[in-house]
Amino acid sequence: MALEDQIRELEEEYARTEKNKKTEIHRGKLRAKIAMLRELVEKRASKGGGAGQGYAFKKSGSATVAMVGFPSVGKSTIMNRITNVFSEIGAYDFTTLTVVPGVLEYSGAKIQILDLPGIIKGAAHGKGRGREVLSVIRSADLIMFVCDPFNSHTIDVLLKELYEVGMRVNTHKPNVVVRKTNMGGIDIRPTVKLTKLDEEMIKEILREYGYVSAEIVLREDIDVEQLIDVLDGNRLYVNGFVVVNKIDAADPVMIERARGLLKNWKTAFVSGDKQIGLEELKKTIYEMLNFVRVYLKPQGEEADMKVPMVVRSGTTVEGICNMLHKDFVKNFRYALIWGKSARFPGQTVGKGHVLADKDVLTIMIKKSAGLLSDTSKSQTFTKIEK
Repeated sequence: MALEDQIRELEEEYARTEKNKKTEIHRGKLRAKIAMLRELVEKRASKGGGAGQGYAFKKSGSATVAMVGFPSVGKSTIMNRITNVFSEIGAYDFTTLTVVPGVLEYSGAKIQILDLPGIIKGAAHGKGRGREVLSVIRSADLIMFVCDPFNSHTIDVLLKELYEVGMRVNTHKPNVVVRKTNMGGIDIRPTVKLTKLDEEMIKEILREYGYVSAEIVLREDIDVEQLIDVLDGNRLYVNGFVVVNKIDAADPVMIERARGLLKNWKTAFVSGDKQIGLEELKKTIYEMLNFVRVYLKPQGEEADMKVPMVVRSGTTVEGICNMLHKDFVKNFRYALIWGKSARFPGQTVGKGHVLADKDVLTIMIKKSAGLLSDTSKSQTFTKIEK
């Protein structure tokens, strides 16, 4: 029996199995089996065809944002208004047939925006070249869902398609650690009270994934789907927000209805055609990417406070080294930090030090490496893009 047929049969069994205390373990095992079979389908699809011609692209800039929406919601119009490229538009479905990258420059950051072909229901299972589009979305740092006031309910459909390919939007990776052991069975060690799973359920699901002896530490109260996500190990956790386009074509009642349906989302209401709300949209994109600004300080000189390096929150000194020169990491000696991340001004730190917004940084490298020994002679490096 084909994997797709097995998945369909298990989903049908899950749907007709009444939800109660007696059946929860059985339902949990069904969810685990479905997840494992879907993973096999995805692996076979990726080996058999890749992303498809025309869908490959190179990430660039400070971060990458994917525009995701049904056909004809105005993604290309927004793209043309906020970036430096022209993306073909038309009043019919599937105008965009490939990935169109553009760059939004905002507050010192160069943000790559991807205009993607419209997604349709069933994209996760290959409809409308959906797998190819979704494979590009998986590489993004932020998801910008686009709809219009008349179809704001479609965001739930899009969210489901992303969920099917392992993307978890606006949530975090569960704080759970699973470690195989040589003997002793399955040892469950919760540090919080578990209200959504009992120990027998946890053990049964782990056994479905082939664990005979293991230690599992749960530092938060998770449900079945989250446990399966931990065991699959290939989930992507990414932030997203919703852009409601074409507000110029809708009456106030329709717009308020859309606000109500999207009340749990960060939203931007715009008109790409009439150029309404686009500056606020740019600001929202920048803020949701959680950028920090790092200023380079030449040794013995003042820091260049006019041209910061704009990087993602969580970037380390090593990350900055990689952006400046390919040999900076190999020849790294130490770095000096002034700012929020430093315990005291001019603190000496290593490559793993995480930088904070408005930190001032001096990088020292080996003089014998044939490279610049510090940032005092490397002002040009501040303008090198990733």
